[in-house]
Amino acid sequence: MNLSRFYCREALSPGAHVELPEPVARHAVRVLRLPPGAAMILFDGRGGEYLAHIERIEKERVFAELADWRDVERESPLAVTLVQALQAGDKMDFTIQKAVELGVRDIVPVESRRSVLKLAGERAGKRVAHWQGVAASACEQCGRNQVPLVAPLERLDQWLARPADGCLRLMLAPEAEETLADLAPASRVQLLIGAEGGLDPQEMIAARQAGFRAVRLGPRVLRTETAGLAALAALQVLWGDFRGG
Repeated sequence: MNLSRFYCREALSPGAHVELPEPVARHAVRVLRLPPGAAMILFDGRGGEYLAHIERIEKERVFAELADWRDVERESPLAVTLVQALQAGDKMDFTIQKAVELGVRDIVPVESRRSVLKLAGERAGKRVAHWQGVAASACEQCGRNQVPLVAPLERLDQWLARPADGCLRLMLAPEAEETLADLAPASRVQLLIGAEGGLDPQEMIAARQAGFRAVRLGPRVLRTETAGLAALAALQVLWGDFRGG
């Protein structure tokens, strides 16, 4: 039987008695209708997971007792940072959710010249916090015990000014001569994906100057919400843990 999995931000420990965070408790009681005694898995994002069970329910407050910590990880050996230009509507939620399922290590939202969505100040902070919650929820669903970090929002030109730190830097371009299969395997990758309409020419030049190599996935032009996910899946097949067997 697949047990319900919940993320708790506060540090957990074997044998502890904890109150589940309000959103987690609400989901457990209202949506899953878990009764007292129900078994579950809790993780705090620091690695590993805990088998636990519900001790008691007080209205919508849920209290759980933790058993032993289990050294279970489902992380890919390939560390990919997705540098994603802001997307309109709910596309960012979709991209972050699926990128986490595909094993992305970190996510950096950036504002590019062609980004339709514009965020700043408190509104930007709230949206990043929301995306971090999306990443945590995706970990609950897919079995990961380490939650990818969603970095604070910044402009693409500012981010490009930072050093590569030894990573292979890649961006997608339908007209590129190289494909992923042409590249030597790497263990750390930074993948830059544009917004609707892609990166503008000046951004492409700046990215190349910052060490990004243009690669193509195939003959078709992919939308922003498809491009990054397709590239992540391909990278996992080539260098990660999508090899089967």
